[in-house]
Amino acid sequence: MFIGEFLRRRKPRCIEKDHSNICFKPCGIRAKELEVVFLAQDEAEALRLADYEGLYQEECAKRMQISRPTFVRLIASARKKVADAVLHSKKLEIEGIL
Repeated sequence: MFIGEFLRRRKPRCIEKDHSNICFKPCGIRAKELEVVFLAQDEAEALRLADYEGLYQEECAKRMQISRPTFVRLIASARKKVADAVLHSKKLEIEGIL
């Protein structure tokens, strides 16, 4: 047996906006000197729907075509990564298309 046998196939997520090739960094520090935090496309979409659009979790999950518990995990992960980047002066990069 190998590790891959125990992993579930990831369900495709509906992402309405392309957030790839976006990064943010603290002012006054060269990018190459910064630690990088990577935000996945689905995490960025979860942030957009919940925090920018102001939708409830159930509606966000429906629009992304995932379950509400999956959405809750995504948004929690995204918020933690953004907070880490902001509070610890790290570069935040949104990864390319899924």
